[in-house]
Amino acid sequence: MSARDPMEEIKVAVCGAMGRMGRKVIQAILARPGMRISGLIEGPDCPLAGQNLSDGQGVLRPDQTLTADFAEGARGADVYIDFTTVPASLSFLARAVEMKLPAVIGTTGFSKADQAALKEAGRHIPVLWAPNMSLGISALSRAAAEMAKVLGPDYDVEIVELHHRHKRDAPSGTALKLMQAVARARGLDPDQCQVSGRQGLMAPRREAEIGVLAGRGGDVVGDHTIYFLGPGERLELTHRAHARDTFAQGAVRVAAWLVGRAPGLYSLEDTLV
Repeated sequence: MSARDPMEEIKVAVCGAMGRMGRKVIQAILARPGMRISGLIEGPDCPLAGQNLSDGQGVLRPDQTLTADFAEGARGADVYIDFTTVPASLSFLARAVEMKLPAVIGTTGFSKADQAALKEAGRHIPVLWAPNMSLGISALSRAAAEMAKVLGPDYDVEIVELHHRHKRDAPSGTALKLMQAVARARGLDPDQCQVSGRQGLMAPRREAEIGVLAGRGGDVVGDHTIYFLGPGERLELTHRAHARDTFAQGAVRVAAWLVGRAPGLYSLEDTLV
């Protein structure tokens, strides 16, 4: 990737522009010096596709047309930000590889095969995928891993997450990320230790088991608590997101970081080094 003038504005295309997160991302870009929106992209079923968006739809937006064509919306961009669905994200990513366009993806619910596709795309373009763009969650993940090492196997670990009633994937991608951090800190295989449901008469809890439990309701943005349950005591680490602005601002921050990077699949932690 050719070098760019550090004084030049970073041009960002936004996928899922009319979604809950897309609107927040638009606001975050408009509020950040040195960045501007170069394209707004939605799915073909969006009723506003093809319309100009400077008509007071309730969100500060530039005078641009919403498009269902990724190539059109991403033309001239330095990076794109995507909070959509798994099928849409994979479709956008395939086009981004063709266009050599860096990708910031906050979509959750990717299967192992999907994650392999993200990694393959990272061989050609810089891709940053994070199920949670919050700096606080990154700090929580580090703290949980360290605590898991210090406390050892005598302390059982349970992770409980709570989200709004419209969230589709469960457990959340963030909860799974936290589970993986704890499992690896203890030398465990995340695929073997995860338990995401308990019902009826069960055998005693396995030593290597990590519970990852989901709750859904109301308008909860995102709560995650990690319980370390030991003999005679318990410790709790909790993160509560009060607004989606945190995730949008995080995505915009890492988009600026990603521009000019070598191809690879990056995580939020990579931006903190």
